[in-house]
Amino acid sequence: MRTVAQINEKIADRTVKVCTIEELKSKVKKQGIKKTYQEVDVVCTGTFEPMESSGAIINLGHTDPPIKIRQCWLDGVPTYAGFGAVDLCLGATVPSEYGSNKELGDHVPSNLPERGGAHVIEDLIAGKAVPIKAVGQVTDCYPRASFESTITMDSINQFYLYNPRNLYQNFIVGVNGGDRTLYTYLGPLLPRLGNAVYSSVGALSPLLNDPDLEVLGIGTKIFLGGAQGYIAWEGTQHFPRQKRLENRTPIGPASTVALVGDAKQMNHQWVRGCYFKNYGSSLMLGVGIPIPLLSEKIVANCAVDDKDIVAPVMDFSIPRRVRPSFGLASYAHLKSSKIKIEGQVVRVASVASLYLSRQVAQALKQQILDAQFTLTQAVAPLPCDRTFIAQDGAI
Repeated sequence: MRTVAQINEKIADRTVKVCTIEELKSKVKKQGIKKTYQEVDVVCTGTFEPMESSGAIINLGHTDPPIKIRQCWLDGVPTYAGFGAVDLCLGATVPSEYGSNKELGDHVPSNLPERGGAHVIEDLIAGKAVPIKAVGQVTDCYPRASFESTITMDSINQFYLYNPRNLYQNFIVGVNGGDRTLYTYLGPLLPRLGNAVYSSVGALSPLLNDPDLEVLGIGTKIFLGGAQGYIAWEGTQHFPRQKRLENRTPIGPASTVALVGDAKQMNHQWVRGCYFKNYGSSLMLGVGIPIPLLSEKIVANCAVDDKDIVAPVMDFSIPRRVRPSFGLASYAHLKSSKIKIEGQVVRVASVASLYLSRQVAQALKQQILDAQFTLTQAVAPLPCDRTFIAQDGAI
């Protein structure tokens, strides 16, 4: 068996053998698991997809005189100020209040209904100046009552991305069996099964290639938005006990991870705000994870194919937590752009970008080949016993 330390030695002396996840799957089909294991040290996975549970932590630095911020807007987007005096938390899904809050100024960009915190995060990473307006709680330590200026990535202290939930290990396919268009976190779903939408890159997705989280864990270094980040913790709604196929891939939403990385090192090519009509904003994020091939078993896990991974087809026309299902669809069928539901041919699209996901995996591969990216051993495993708790007692 290999070790992470041995692989890092190969990275340092430029002898490491690296594949993207697609290249590895192709090798296994041609020459089998044993020979592929002998020839490849690391496989690079990647994805570029939206995730609502995203945000940024920002420290402004103190003003003179100091201010204890208790209300704050960045380019019209309300920003949580319940930490320290000038610590802020900017959520990706928070909508802009320009137009509804006259105190924010006269300038109202025309596209504001489609802007949210994710777009402000993208702007800061792109080096743009962002207006800030803050209201303070006046105290002896912090006598200033208000603050108005602009900030950039270089004019603030800490600016790091923190995603409480990302890299869903599988997800759902949304359809609409009702009689009106529904506007959802997957985008518009047309009535009478007019379309189907999913959000995953299937067999290329990072966690589907380590189904039982035997390799990845807390402290795993990753490619995050063009910079180097880490798996910080289990993600919210982490549900590893989801039902699974014999190949150990889950049949619906399962494990998730929390991610953290220095946004000042990121590239807005890989961090983009997006908007789902009549629903809200989200953050498109490029995430790449290197999987060290420490054994033949890990190679076998990474060889899983789209035809052997399935997702549940859920009817969003029923406004309940547990929705009716039209059964399971394989990712091979989903990626063909058409599936059959009760005899009806339904067009399929993904909100995840397969093209950009491949670019993420390729970018990570090149960083490893150039000795710019080394691997880390997880310092603790991700929990495998979490159940999914719902608020069934609510009225």
